Amino acid sequence: MSKIQEIAQAVQAGKIKIVGGLVEEALAEGLDPVQILNESMIGTMAIVGNKFQRSEIFVPEMLIAAKAMKKGVEVLKPRLAGEAGISLGKCIIGTVAGDMHDIGKNLVAMMIESTGFEVIDLGVDVSPDQFIGALQSNPDTKILALSALLTTTMPAMKRSIEAVKGAGLMHFKIIVGGAPVTQEYANQIGADGYSPDAASAAALAKQLIA
Repeated sequence: MSKIQEIAQAVQAGKIKIVGGLVEEALAEGLDPVQILNESMIGTMAIVGNKFQRSEIFVPEMLIAAKAMKKGVEVLKPRLAGEAGISLGKCIIGTVAGDMHDIGKNLVAMMIESTGFEVIDLGVDVSPDQFIGALQSNPDTKILALSALLTTTMPAMKRSIEAVKGAGLMHFKIIVGGAPVTQEYANQIGADGYSPDAASAAALAKQLIA
């Protein structure tokens, strides 16, 4: 088995403790850091996402695989500095004002990061002004991802989109999600895309910037 396959299997199995060491071994053998990232991590998380969508695995398995990948990326990051074509761009993500839920949002953030985006996570209870500030500080943002887990906080999602557009900031695509959110609601509030789960959110983000 090649070292790339070894890392891929460890990521898919969520073996957080050994992924970093395997990546270090691969680098010591002279393997290209970009190849390690693309083939053993990003490619593997795409497989994990597909399994989740087919209900072959569930949220805990996907979450632990994403955490395992994150460990590998931490080892790779210093070697990836200056490498061309590593990042697909920035994604700003947050749960809207009044909503303190973060499990779904965290999973979406990890899955989007696993496809090659640089993720800026603003956390929970994020006001429209905070989203605007983050977008102004990061003019190269490609995706703005908004999460709402309560029916009562869905209007805050609408207000956030209105505020962002009102500030003249439209150099990116907006995606929305969360338990009460639907495609119909996403259309109503002017989002560019809606996703029912973390795996499809990652695929959607990549598709929107293609």
